[in-house]
Amino acid sequence: MEKLYFRYGAMNCGKSTHLLQVAHNYEETGLSVLILKPSDDTKGGKNIVSRLGAQREVDYLISKTDSITEIIKNHCGISCILVDEAEFLMPNQVEELYVITKKMDIPVICYGLRCDFQMNGFLGSQRLLLIADDIEEMKTICSCGCGKKATQNMRLENGIPVFVGKQIVIDDENAREKKIEYKPVSGGCYLNIRKKILYKQK
Repeated sequence: MEKLYFRYGAMNCGKSTHLLQVAHNYEETGLSVLILKPSDDTKGGKNIVSRLGAQREVDYLISKTDSITEIIKNHCGISCILVDEAEFLMPNQVEELYVITKKMDIPVICYGLRCDFQMNGFLGSQRLLLIADDIEEMKTICSCGCGKKATQNMRLENGIPVFVGKQIVIDDENAREKKIEYKPVSGGCYLNIRKKILYKQK
């Protein structure tokens, strides 16, 4: 019986790069993969884009109302399902993936963020953390230079850290109005920067 895997980590920890490598490894041995991405992730359009430059078109963009089970029915001979930006999945879609691993005996590997720029959970990630068979943290270093492991995601608007706003705003989505960036930071740096920013706003 196959497993549902959740590989999570802060921004820039190599999630998309790892997904593309896994896809390559399967296909190099003649096996077929199905690559999915929630349509909420508008960066790259229909492509998965690694920050190292590699990219690949997904097989299917998933909307919030899509049934992943129905999508799978149109694809035969799948050896593995790979999902990028899985934090944007709906809880019922995560449950569908779990059922697929058990009923169809297909391994599913999901990659995504654990929490947002306010340290709040994403619906998809919350469900994955509860029901995934195998959970692994992918690590990266704090962008502030403290040398510690990055565990949080900081949103910057025109280079300034922000701690209020919509949960989902994609990098450079509103580039004409303001430049949106995300940086991986340690928990300590996140709290220190948030305290300074909020103090200035009083």
